[in-house]
Amino acid sequence: MTTPQVETVITQADKSRLIAAALLLLLGGLVAFYLLAAQGALAQWAALLVLLGGAVAVFFTSEQGKALTAYGRESVREFQKVVWPTRKEAGQMTGYVFAFVVVMALFLWFTDKTLEWVLYDLILGWKR
Repeated sequence: MTTPQVETVITQADKSRLIAAALLLLLGGLVAFYLLAAQGALAQWAALLVLLGGAVAVFFTSEQGKALTAYGRESVREFQKVVWPTRKEAGQMTGYVFAFVVVMALFLWFTDKTLEWVLYDLILGWKR
């Protein structure tokens, strides 16, 4: 059974909101930097953060912002369904991985030395 694919249609209003968010951020940063320089860095940062908050609010009212929020909620729900291993199980699996790595390292070393011996000593006759 397959789930139906849902296609999101981006309207012109959504595109306009996203463009407005980008312009608010860009213009807000420029205004905060140049026009509020006389009031000090605190006023510059406050204006920039307020305009950044406005741009984020505009983004989250768009269709893409709503989809991002829904994706975040679904991710949290799925994360809560995960069954995490106990400390003992995690330690055992770590031990298995280390043991496998050691065995593979020894196997590869043995294979390398065997091929080296076959090629250099038996076939080519180069004694070291």
